[in-house]
Amino acid sequence: MDIKELREQDLSALNETLMTLLKEHFELRMQHKSAQLADSTKLGKTKRSIAQVKTIIRQKKA
Repeated sequence: MDIKELREQDLSALNETLMTLLKEHFELRMQHKSAQLADSTKLGKTKRSIAQVKTIIRQKKA
C-alpha cells in the first residue's frame, strides 16, 4: 500500500488494515517454517507495512 493512501484513511480503517497485515504475516511465517514459501522477501515487506501502519496510527492519535 502507498503511504499517501494510508494517511488518508481514518483510524478504524487503519486498524482493519493492520489486522489483515498481521494475519497475512502470520500465514507467511507458517508457510516459511513448513518450506512452502517461494518468495521469502514477502515476510520483510509485510513486516515493514505493519510498522508503517502502526506509525501512522500513533501519529493520528497524537
